[in-house]
Amino acid sequence: MTGLELARAYWETYGVPMIHDQFPEYEEIVAAALTGSGSECYGFDDEVSRDHDFEPGFCLFIPEEEIVDRRTAFQMERAYAKLPAEFEGFRRQKLQPVGGQRHGLFRIDEYFTDKIGCPPEQMTTEQWLRIPEYALAEAVNGEVFRDPAGLLTDCRKILEDMPEDIRRKRLAGRLLLMAQSGQYNYQRCLKHGETGAAQLAVGEFARNTLSAVFLLNRKYMPYYKWSFRALKALPGGEDLGRSLEWLLTTENGKELAEDKYFCMEEIASQIIGLLQEQGLTEATCGDLEKHAYSVNDGIRDGSVRNLHVLYCV
Repeated sequence: MTGLELARAYWETYGVPMIHDQFPEYEEIVAAALTGSGSECYGFDDEVSRDHDFEPGFCLFIPEEEIVDRRTAFQMERAYAKLPAEFEGFRRQKLQPVGGQRHGLFRIDEYFTDKIGCPPEQMTTEQWLRIPEYALAEAVNGEVFRDPAGLLTDCRKILEDMPEDIRRKRLAGRLLLMAQSGQYNYQRCLKHGETGAAQLAVGEFARNTLSAVFLLNRKYMPYYKWSFRALKALPGGEDLGRSLEWLLTTENGKELAEDKYFCMEEIASQIIGLLQEQGLTEATCGDLEKHAYSVNDGIRDGSVRNLHVLYCV
């Protein structure tokens, strides 16, 4: 049983009757979900990941105090805390102060403020430019089990729809770094005899390629340790993942250096093809740097377009 399946089953077994019996007047307001930090919120959990923060539980979301007052919120917290500690062979854990609260009751605005710095409807252009992609991924991952008023879903929809100018700005920066690291610096490092630096260049190329592919698919790249796992769900992701893993796990000796360079050039060519399919670039060459600036030139908001191309990477 995955974490999402466990959370849904726990909600349906204990959460639904708890809200129905103890808080019937709020039954059409309270939302339930599993979302946030942790591999289980992405559906990536396995036997290894159950060594910490894996338990039966779910998130309850309520609106501002004008709708659900503090006293009621406290009563809901108490009711949640009294739910059975064991379910389907798993036991609820004590709250770890370092990890923070992952299950239980949340005010919707407070939850998103903790994740991204403010409620979604208050997002400014500057915040869109600066919030890390993994934080946005955490804010919209998982599964909503119930949201009759649509308040939680509305917030998630705002965040899922990254403004096009922001997507272009982030993408332009990633493309430029792909060019610098893979198409330019990798070979230069090897010519200098700096094999360690060459592998760092490979790492930079892989990291920025991953981000670019997620942006091209209008998805947020999760925290780095889950990025390859999430890549598999994207079109062509499995093949790309194998290529990137090969680049990251092979040495930079003379017999492989040329193969690695041509592998990065092939990946660059695939990315350029996607850029052209989406009408994001007017460049017609194989140089990712030129495509980066072409993507940036297509930004409509002059204040965003004129920011340094690497402003938000």
